[in-house]
Amino acid sequence: MNKQDRNFDDISNKFAQNIYGTTKGKIREAVVWQELEKILATYPTNKPITILDAGGGQGQIACRLAKLGHQVTLCDISEQMLELTKQKALAENLTINCFCCPIQHLDSLINQQFDLVICHAVLEWVADPIELINSLKNHLKPDGYLSLMFYNYHALLFKTVTLGNFGYTQAGLAKRKKKTLSPDYPRDPNDVYQWLIQANFTILQKTGIRIFHDYLTNKSKAETHFEQLLELEQKYCQTEPYLHLARYILVTAKIK
Repeated sequence: MNKQDRNFDDISNKFAQNIYGTTKGKIREAVVWQELEKILATYPTNKPITILDAGGGQGQIACRLAKLGHQVTLCDISEQMLELTKQKALAENLTINCFCCPIQHLDSLINQQFDLVICHAVLEWVADPIELINSLKNHLKPDGYLSLMFYNYHALLFKTVTLGNFGYTQAGLAKRKKKTLSPDYPRDPNDVYQWLIQANFTILQKTGIRIFHDYLTNKSKAETHFEQLLELEQKYCQTEPYLHLARYILVTAKIK
């Protein structure tokens, strides 16, 4: 872990309000879950698999997977996020193994490899992305799946220009305030793909998360026409050029 890596203890409640309970959060979860179901479908339906949710935050995905009977482990650097996960699991009578630690230090607490390793919306918050990817690989079984989602630099640039924030663009999209939900290190997809290939991964699928939603000029349409919007998001999420203008990109990969 690098001291520049982001801990969300100070704004954990803001996450719940600004991300998970909104149309953008619902679209993100729907498209992510669509891809996770494809991975789960490759395993026998009557046999639970082992899953690591690395940087799993408030445990929305972890709880949903545990509800299906899978053995879920979640780690997060934020104690407050983990507490919310534990409360959610308790309320739903679910068992999730929780560890409060950076992903990069998890191997000092457990010596285990998993069938599926999930790491969503973490890569854009860490100073050393290659170290993170190698840590994820260390906890993945040789025939297991990696589900890696990251914040897309291209989408940030495109949105910034269309908003007319030219000063921000000229500053290289550098953040003005530290403690915001705007990621510290937006990632160029080609860099991420290259890091995965260098770590001996084969990329099986690329999926865009929120390819249209964030560009709506009439924001109220996301509420009033949500089903139509979600249908279009799911229809075109793996189609160019829309895929690489998505706010997030989700990569499914396996070790070669």
